[in-house]
Amino acid sequence: MAGQVVHFEIPVDDQERARSFYREAFGWRLEPVPQMSYTMVTTAALDEQGQPAEVGAINGGMLQRQPPVTNPVVVISVDDIDTTLGQVERLGGTVQQPRTKVGDMGYSAYFTDPEGNTLGLWQSAGG
Repeated sequence: MAGQVVHFEIPVDDQERARSFYREAFGWRLEPVPQMSYTMVTTAALDEQGQPAEVGAINGGMLQRQPPVTNPVVVISVDDIDTTLGQVERLGGTVQQPRTKVGDMGYSAYFTDPEGNTLGLWQSAGG
C-alpha cells in the first residue's frame, strides 16, 4: 500500500561488526547479499509470502555508509517513484538519489525533506 513505512536501512562502516552486534543484541537474522554490498535484516517472523507476519512490523537492511544514507533511514512504499519525487520537490524537498533499479525486486530513491531528514522510497517491480 502506498504511503506506508515498509523498510528501514542502517548505514554501517563495517558490515561484519554490525551484523555481529545486531545479531547478538537483538537476535535479528542477517543475510548478506554480497553482490549488492547489502545485508537483509529480518526483525520479525515472516508469513508464507515472505512479509512480516505481525501487523505493523517491518524488516530492513544494512548498507555501506555513504551519501545519501549516512544515518538510519525509513523507506516509504509508493506507486510511482518519479511522480512522488516530483511532489517532494514541489513541496520543498530535494532529490538525493533518483529512481534506481534494485535487481528484479523494484526501484529505490532517496530524498531530503524540508527539515533536512533523508528518507527512502520504494516502488515494487511491476508498479
